Amino acid sequence: MTRWTFGATLAVLLSACFAGAALAGTGQPSPWQMNMQTPVTEMAQFLGTLHDSVNIVIALISAFVLLLLVIVIFRFNEKANPVPSKTTHHTGLEIAWTLIPALILVGIAIPSFRLLTMQIQLPKADITVKAVAHQWYWSYEYPEDQGGGFAFDSYMLPPEEAAKVNQPALLAVDNELVLPAGKTIVVQVVGADVIHNFAIPSFGVRMDAVPGRLNQTWFKTDREGMYYGQCSRLCGANHAYMPIAVRIVSADKYAAWLTEAKKKFASNEAKPVALAANE
Repeated sequence: MTRWTFGATLAVLLSACFAGAALAGTGQPSPWQMNMQTPVTEMAQFLGTLHDSVNIVIALISAFVLLLLVIVIFRFNEKANPVPSKTTHHTGLEIAWTLIPALILVGIAIPSFRLLTMQIQLPKADITVKAVAHQWYWSYEYPEDQGGGFAFDSYMLPPEEAAKVNQPALLAVDNELVLPAGKTIVVQVVGADVIHNFAIPSFGVRMDAVPGRLNQTWFKTDREGMYYGQCSRLCGANHAYMPIAVRIVSADKYAAWLTEAKKKFASNEAKPVALAANE
């Protein structure tokens, strides 16, 4: 392979990688994607920024340690340095290698605790829905006092049916979770059989669905569109086949959907929940 051919090949590969990162699909994974899904909530944006920042710190520390190893190997080997130093203590170095790592950890901890606080302190909900995880599908319940009063099951569409409606395989479902843009959504998550996990990467949401315990998470996005997630806790043989599909629509479209959903799911009443809540 000539130098020009190697350079051209490398350029194509790098272009593909960066293009994959730049064109990472909003709401779903993309081929050759190198980074997280496009964040559409403040929490997801914060999470992605923290993740990337910590990775940079890790890369710099790794490069520094590698540099020290190379220096030691070539400068302080027996041939280059036949008479080694007998120094056993160095106050300046000992202070430096204690203080600098401590400051780095504090610098990481401060935004980490801020993100944790953002995740666990629920704001006042405009809309509350309940997500019940089953082996291997989801059920969603809309409370009556918020215009709902119905529930429905959400199963994954077979790949051939997903292709017919131009939806991604293994992510498309028969009944989507429909919610309005610009509203604070609180999702109550519970498991019906084993532990599952309600995760939507573009929202920065990930919450365990534990039988007998009601966990809660939240999100708010102004961007309409389709957003996909999956159960992120190994829950049995068909764990990979219980996707989550959330459609974010305008307030008018949401009101119209509620009217249609009440008729479609009229026989499915939302059941009250009496569980230990994670508040």
